[in-house]
Amino acid sequence: MTGIGMGLLTNEKILEYAKKSAEEANMTTEEAKKLAEELLKESEEARQKLEEKVDERLARQLDRMGLATKGDVEDLKKEIRKLQRASKGPGTQKKAAK
Repeated sequence: MTGIGMGLLTNEKILEYAKKSAEEANMTTEEAKKLAEELLKESEEARQKLEEKVDERLARQLDRMGLATKGDVEDLKKEIRKLQRASKGPGTQKKAAK
């Protein structure tokens, strides 16, 4: 089991798979532990690679569609606040009600 399939398994399932494989191969406890650690590491690496690929594809699709990202919206909010502060110069502030 490798690649995306490994990345989609839960840690519990990976440990079950490692235990079963170790029993079938008559591994020692230490060998079984090492196998489980290697499988967990491979699984995490596969998850990270999959997440990176999904993020890249999603970013490309958003760009193609012309949709703003969260970062784009945050940048616009900052710019709006900056413009609002600039427009409230010394002569434009409202006087307090009496």
